[in-house]
Amino acid sequence: MLLDLLLIALAITLDPLPLMAFVLLVASARGVWKGLVFILSWLACLVTVLAIVLTLTGGQPPPPRSPPSVAALAAKLLIGVVLVLYGEHRRRRMVAGPARDRAPAAASLTSETDRTGMWSAAGLAVLLQPWGLVAAGATTVVSADLSRLSSWLALFAFCVLATASLLSTELYVVFSPAVAKARLLRLRSWVEDHQEQAIVLGCLVLGFWLTGKSIHQLTG
Repeated sequence: MLLDLLLIALAITLDPLPLMAFVLLVASARGVWKGLVFILSWLACLVTVLAIVLTLTGGQPPPPRSPPSVAALAAKLLIGVVLVLYGEHRRRRMVAGPARDRAPAAASLTSETDRTGMWSAAGLAVLLQPWGLVAAGATTVVSADLSRLSSWLALFAFCVLATASLLSTELYVVFSPAVAKARLLRLRSWVEDHQEQAIVLGCLVLGFWLTGKSIHQLTG
C-alpha cells in the first residue's frame, strides 16, 4: 500500500495545472493568505476522501477475494487503464503538433488573481484537485489497517507528499517574498511550456503501474 500511495501522491503534487494556478495565486495581492486557504482546502479534500473510505471499511482491510476487495482492485484497474488511455491521447496530440489549448483555467487566472477572494481560493483548490488521481488513492486506502502504526504513517505521508509542491511554494513566498514572486512566475512559464510532457509521463507511468499491479492481484 505504501509504495502505491507514495507514487499517487507524487503524481498529484507534480500535476502542472494546480501548481501553475497556485503560483499565480501566491504572486497576487495578499497571495500568502490566499495560498494558505488554497492549501487548507486542498488538504481538506484529501482528508475527506480518506475519511469516507476508512469509514466504509471500518479501518480494516476487506478479506482477500471478498467482493469489496475485488471491487476495489477492479476500480483501481479501471483508473489505471483510463490514465494510460488519457496519457496516450495527450501524447498523440503532442506529437501531432503544439498544443493550442493552453489550460483555460490557469490562463484565465492571469488577469483575475488580484481580485480573487479567500472563498474563491478555497473553491479553486477543489476545482483543480486531480480527482482521478485522488480516486486512485482512495482505492488503495481500502487496504489500510488502522490498527497498525504503519498505516497511519502511510496516510500521513500521502497527504504531505500530495501537498508538498504547494507547501514548498508557500514557504518560499513567506520567507523570501521579493525574490520568490519573480522566480515563481518564471517557473510557471517553464512549467506551462512543459506541461504536456509532464502530464503524459505521469499518466503513463502511474497508469501502467496501477494496471499491472491490479491485474497481478486479481489473477494471483
